[in-house]
Amino acid sequence: MAKRVLVVDDSNLMRHRIVQCLNDAGYEVVGKAKDGNEATELYQQLRPDVVTMDITMRGKDGITAAREILEWDPAAAIIFYTLLDSATLSAQIAQLAVKSVIRKGDEPELLRTLASLP
Repeated sequence: MAKRVLVVDDSNLMRHRIVQCLNDAGYEVVGKAKDGNEATELYQQLRPDVVTMDITMRGKDGITAAREILEWDPAAAIIFYTLLDSATLSAQIAQLAVKSVIRKGDEPELLRTLASLP
């Protein structure tokens, strides 16, 4: 059974690109969110297997949304997919149990990470 994925990104173009990549690879995109508020609401409604989450978004950012999702569901599988450098983010995300931080545009790494998740 294909993993069910929630895609969170404030860019319509990037959301579309991620969705297309995931669909082409056989994943089921169950929801799309443009900010952290939508992400937390959709996570609770849809209970996806994995969340791909941008970090820099208007309103509630990805780190805040990830923290809220993990408080609600400590087993949540969240992958940060961002333009920000992981070294810059290390202090901010060190306490979050996210699965990976992947640089936007590296679809092969995103797909490898998704495939490695149970």
